[in-house]
Amino acid sequence: MHVSFDPWSPAFVADPYPAYAALRAAGRAHWFEPTGQWLIPHHSDVSALLRDRRLGRTYLHRFTHEEFGRTPPPAAHEPFTTLNGQGLLDLEAPDHPRIRRLVSKAFTPRTVENLAPTVRRLAAGLVDAFVARGGGDLLAEVAEPLPVAVIAEMLGVPEEDRGPLRPWSAAICGMFELNPSEETAKAAVRASEEFSAYLRGLIAERRTAPGDDLISALIAAHDEGERLTEQEMVSTCVLLLNAGHEATVNTTVNGWRTLFHHPEQLAALRAAPASLPTAVEELLRYDTPLQMFERWVLDDIEVDGQVIGRGAEVALLFGSANRDPERFAEPDRLDLRRVDNPHITFGAGIHYCLGAPLARLELEASFGELLRKAPAMRMVAEPEWQPGYVIRGLKELVVEV
Repeated sequence: MHVSFDPWSPAFVADPYPAYAALRAAGRAHWFEPTGQWLIPHHSDVSALLRDRRLGRTYLHRFTHEEFGRTPPPAAHEPFTTLNGQGLLDLEAPDHPRIRRLVSKAFTPRTVENLAPTVRRLAAGLVDAFVARGGGDLLAEVAEPLPVAVIAEMLGVPEEDRGPLRPWSAAICGMFELNPSEETAKAAVRASEEFSAYLRGLIAERRTAPGDDLISALIAAHDEGERLTEQEMVSTCVLLLNAGHEATVNTTVNGWRTLFHHPEQLAALRAAPASLPTAVEELLRYDTPLQMFERWVLDDIEVDGQVIGRGAEVALLFGSANRDPERFAEPDRLDLRRVDNPHITFGAGIHYCLGAPLARLELEASFGELLRKAPAMRMVAEPEWQPGYVIRGLKELVVEV
């Protein structure tokens, strides 16, 4: 049953959905020896386990590596391990709710609403320049710059310092793929060191000259008695950049590729631009940018009669869950007017994506601008996929307008 599940195969990465269908048909939990994980492909199970407190993103709040039956990460990986381990995504209580409470102040509906004019202005400027050039690589020229600029604005990163942000992020995110190579680890460690050093310098500047940005707000909260260490501030800022743009970038280019392959749906969307928010939700479901989310089993669980013991790791297959016919009518059909759409692209439970409202705002802004200003946009050639499976996206998307 696992023959078709091969996350290192370019053919699988290009279209994992038939393999997901085979997994769902074969059962609800599958042991996958190459990664030592239990694959969970059904929507109901993925949704429930995301909310189950018997699972965690880490186990170190309860166990040592040895107690949990796991080998500690290599000492050479320490800069990455520390940076990632102190980030909001990989923390559990009591640290997670404390940090989330502070950071969530930057993502309230009112805050995101106040950001809307900035996001739309940035999107309009990028699309205007793109159209004036007659097109190009949509990924590099529109999809990437928009969310990176927005997060950089929120953090207070000066414009002249933003060049390395995306390369640092890409190197760090390489470690989230399955069984990353030592070369990938070295690149992540180097990026972790450089990114951390830059942010420590920026934090030091904001301590003496606060601004109207998130770093200044985190420093102020710390000074008011909240327990937020400098490492937690650094890790939080890195996570906001990584998580704050990866999904948006890949949803943008994956979504446009999907629209080009469904010209009748694209034409209908152009004719009814007010339906864009609903269409964005369907694009998030149909070709999910984050295909897998991993959890440690802290106490024994059971999935359809299969006991999965403490110390195991489960791989929650978001891409499969979002195509599950038990939850979605005709899941393999793109329906930009789909209203019953409880996709789990942004997760669920305590680790639900804080930036989901901002991501939706950015997606609606860039798609809206391109739909209006490039009505004849088309692909020059079928794009290639990046080799990564967990964070799944294109190498480029070259179009003419």
